[in-house]
Amino acid sequence: MIRFGVLWLQLSELFVSSAVHLLYGFYIFSSAVAGDLYQAFRECLCKPSPNLDESRDPAATTHVENLPPIVLVHGIFGFGKGRLGGLSYFAGAEKKDERVLVPDLGSLTSVHDRARELFYYLKGGQVDYGEEHSVACGHSKFGRIYEQGHYPEWDEDHPIHFVGHSAGAQVVRVLQQMLADKAFNGYENTSENWVLSITALSGAFNGTTRTYLDGMRPEDGKTMKAVCLLQLCRLGVIVYDWLDIPWLKAYYNFGFDHFGISWKKVGIWGLLNCILGNTGPFASGDWILPDLTIQGSMRLNSHLHTFPNTFYFSYATKRTRKILGLTVPSSVLGIHPLFFIRVLQMSQWRHPPDVPPPYKGYRDEDWQDNDGALNIMSMTHPRLPIEHPSHYVVSDADCQPLEPGIWYYKMVEADHMLFIVNRERAGVQFDLIYDSIFQRCRKHVFRKSLPTLPNNIVADDE
Repeated sequence: MIRFGVLWLQLSELFVSSAVHLLYGFYIFSSAVAGDLYQAFRECLCKPSPNLDESRDPAATTHVENLPPIVLVHGIFGFGKGRLGGLSYFAGAEKKDERVLVPDLGSLTSVHDRARELFYYLKGGQVDYGEEHSVACGHSKFGRIYEQGHYPEWDEDHPIHFVGHSAGAQVVRVLQQMLADKAFNGYENTSENWVLSITALSGAFNGTTRTYLDGMRPEDGKTMKAVCLLQLCRLGVIVYDWLDIPWLKAYYNFGFDHFGISWKKVGIWGLLNCILGNTGPFASGDWILPDLTIQGSMRLNSHLHTFPNTFYFSYATKRTRKILGLTVPSSVLGIHPLFFIRVLQMSQWRHPPDVPPPYKGYRDEDWQDNDGALNIMSMTHPRLPIEHPSHYVVSDADCQPLEPGIWYYKMVEADHMLFIVNRERAGVQFDLIYDSIFQRCRKHVFRKSLPTLPNNIVADDE
């Protein structure tokens, strides 16, 4: 009877979680479509005047072009510029600066694959996932072609600022390590110094216990339970990619095109093989969730470095508090509906007693504070399996002058989605966070001196 009751609760929770995620996905998709239709309607009614002079001051243009770009890297289920119509993953934050890039990477592909995609998005050319990796994971070595890179001059003399949300922060760290390891064929001069700064917004550095709640097995951090939310997600993604509807995939793409699971290539038997777990990204483990378990993050972190010439910053978001020694959600209305159940569950997380802990010294209480998707333990700075240099920041004045090679981190009262998709939810905090990030990129972490505008040049004899 007890087992039946537990099973009923688990199925009820699965139904509620699935319904919430599905409804939110439909809400985002329909909002994007509605926004595009409204924009098209406005353009039909109000055609821009051809007589308007939209030219810029040449000096200002030169100054902008001399600035290193700020690259915003999305997280899981995210999207870049050009997907979901006019909807912005970063809620329009990219408009705060004239030199911002928002790449569209695979929303569910592995950290490795996304790091490779990000490199070629910037430099140009055909994405090369690497021979060894591609053979091991069962997909094509090559992917999307970028006829023109978005920053082809990228090198040590033209470095880049990166801002990564959630898993996007780990993607940038892996990319920097690949640059240091000279891991891109035809680019023998890459180095870690191509990266000027990395800023993480709710960064997934050390994994999250949410992966286990969603269905990853805590025994290995690689495989999924037979019945769970991730299994439903897996089936939906396989069918979506197999149907391969061009206009739909142009609107939103999970990023698994290099696995070639379209009906045009594999037919009905290929679909069955994917569903049965014999082929595809979920069979090989080459997708994002295994990288977000504690064990998967430790495997990644074991060869990732914090480099001495790069500036590192992190904003850890939190929606829990302590009451009488218990960790509970800090509010009800202030937590996104997509995350409320998970905030509660993660705050009460207990590692299964019959399963070996993921690392020596593991304690449940270290992983209870969270934002509904990630634990505070994961977001501050890389700390597993080896803790990297870090400094807790209360006020920006506490860490001046800034030093490279140290993770400066702040705590922010917010859930995992407060600073993306919907700007109105964050209110004034949205501007405070992004303004501080962009201002720091522009004023405080230049490896070389700031470019000087022509009208600011002072003669030597003055």
